[in-house]
Amino acid sequence: MNSSATDHSDKCLEGRVALITGASRGIGAAVAKLFATKGASVVVNTYPDAQMSTLADDVVASIKSEGGTAIKIPADISSEEQVAEMIATTKRELGDVDILVTNAAYGIRTPWHEISVKQWDYTQAVNVRGAFLCAKACYPGMLRRKGGNIITVTSVTVELGMAGHLDYVSSKAALIGFTRALAREIGKDGIRVNSVMPGAIRTEHEVALGFDEEEGKVLAAERQCIPRRGFADDLAGTFLYLASDDSSFVSGQVINVDGGWIHY
Repeated sequence: MNSSATDHSDKCLEGRVALITGASRGIGAAVAKLFATKGASVVVNTYPDAQMSTLADDVVASIKSEGGTAIKIPADISSEEQVAEMIATTKRELGDVDILVTNAAYGIRTPWHEISVKQWDYTQAVNVRGAFLCAKACYPGMLRRKGGNIITVTSVTVELGMAGHLDYVSSKAALIGFTRALAREIGKDGIRVNSVMPGAIRTEHEVALGFDEEEGKVLAAERQCIPRRGFADDLAGTFLYLASDDSSFVSGQVINVDGGWIHY
């Protein structure tokens, strides 16, 4: 082990409550599991359907099997009412939220001129309004605790552009503005707001968006400094850094985790 690396073997999130939206699988599940190993009590949010709920049960069971604390709360984060109920349940069972990760996302590969208004609106509702609703609902509790962390999840597609994903890319670009503006507004309250920008990460959501795996491998080899596909576990440590006191002077930032695809 590199002695100069930060040692996260301790319970650096002990006593904190972390809510991760869209944590049934992929990046959200990886973050939930890592946070739990570091002492956080974790809320595994899932979209309220049978498939996602079952996957969330597996995440909670995995956390508990390792001695961690976790609960599942189904909620469609585009719904103000369901978000309010989710935060109320969290407070009742675990306490106020200290760490919010707005990971839940929606997107379907569609040529831009075939995107319906209904699809456009729902993509923005989940990806952007959902982040706003969750942050707003968690804010009073963070004020009570005199601090907190909000971590949004954008996408490398914002930097690249991505044909067939106009609604999704637009929503992820909006989250960067949301992150920066909110960081300015609530920094005085001791609350930090940052964003993680994943690259070509192989998750179930990527599969749903229609990305071809073989094409992804070729692109990774040709365009990334690290010539391999990324996976959810490759990202989790960045979320831990932003959630922990190691990043106590970091706010309003977008951290790119893409294997060296995009250079600023």
